Amino acid sequence: MLFDWAQQPFHTLVITFVFAPYFASTVAPDAARGQELWGLATGIGGLLIALSSPVLGAIADASGARKPWILAFSIVGVLACAALWFAAPGMDNLAPVLLAIALAVFGMEFAAVFNNAMMPDLVPRSELGRLSGSAWGLGYVGGLISLVLVLGFMAASPETGRTLIGMEPILGLDPGAHEGDRASGPLAALWYIVFVLPLFLFTPDRPRRRVAGAVRQGLRQLGSTLRRLPSERSYFGFLLSSMFYRDALNALYAFGGIYAAGVLGWSIVQIGIFGIIANVTGALGAWIGGRMDQARGPKSVVSGSILILAFCCFLVISTTRTEVFFMPVGGAVSLPDMVFFAAGALIGAAGGSIQAASRTLLVDQVPRGQVTEAFGLYALSGKATTFIGPLAVAAATAYFTGAAFSPENAQRLGVAPILALFLIGLALLPMVRNSAQPERPS
Repeated sequence: MLFDWAQQPFHTLVITFVFAPYFASTVAPDAARGQELWGLATGIGGLLIALSSPVLGAIADASGARKPWILAFSIVGVLACAALWFAAPGMDNLAPVLLAIALAVFGMEFAAVFNNAMMPDLVPRSELGRLSGSAWGLGYVGGLISLVLVLGFMAASPETGRTLIGMEPILGLDPGAHEGDRASGPLAALWYIVFVLPLFLFTPDRPRRRVAGAVRQGLRQLGSTLRRLPSERSYFGFLLSSMFYRDALNALYAFGGIYAAGVLGWSIVQIGIFGIIANVTGALGAWIGGRMDQARGPKSVVSGSILILAFCCFLVISTTRTEVFFMPVGGAVSLPDMVFFAAGALIGAAGGSIQAASRTLLVDQVPRGQVTEAFGLYALSGKATTFIGPLAVAAATAYFTGAAFSPENAQRLGVAPILALFLIGLALLPMVRNSAQPERPS
């Protein structure tokens, strides 16, 4: 469970609430261009995972142990996160920063693939939903605490030089150079190093087998699975459905803070408060979702969460400084802020539930001996559109910017593909069997 606690600050601080909006609003030339470049970098990281995760997952199943894989990819993710410190405001050459972002996504997400595959060996199936929900909820608490640390003690307003709680930044961090925002990368790396240690020290792993034979066996098993997959309606349907709805969720996380900075003009502090709310509700949503998973099965949790997230996506797109649901709000300038905070609360709750329930729903689709391969294919199915989703947002934003739309409207229209991805995922979900439903022979 502490793996989720260790890794969540990467998603909270780097991908969503601190570094991403800082990059888009301060490092990139403008917010629309920043959204485009962020989509490019995270899309490349997702593409790398899509190309390699099924093969490595199958090899890992055959070779037995998962911890060596977690360690290798953790090193990549930690070093890349630490390198984000060098993303200075207005820097001319953005290529090193974009490379670090792509490698951070690659390393951290890949480590999660192998961590997730360890879960079915740790508890009986009847407890798996509860374990997944509790672990994801614990992760949100870790993200919340790390976000409070950054906002309260490190990230300060360049205008006032004060943090959210009114103090000067610790460690001599310079508000004018946005060093508190840039420190979110190294902090996520250090947090991960400290709190992932219990996994390596105390969590049992499968015995390691001979690697040479494992490679051949793993590739043979993967080939067999891929040939058989279209005939396994439920498993195939789940991979297709999750490919779309998880990509939509990841894109909503990745671009929510950037959207708030560019369209609503929010500061890092305001985005951080938004993140605090989302992490609190995310922890509650994951915990409650785990209990609902145990009682009603994971499919119902996933379905309900998609509906909530699709509504939130529409709410985000329809909200600007002067509009809510595309309707003018006149002088009520605080109403869009309140609506966006409410959307963040719902996104956190539904996002926590759907991610925890998806892990158990996947385990129900495969034999125990193919779990790591399945999570590799799960990563592929998610990353197959995780690089398409951000790149689609980047392309749409670039198109509408070039079509002489205002930066605000270019950002709004640029994130519209996210809503379509949620709806496609929901439409494919009826193909998937729940844990209590035996699969009918085809």
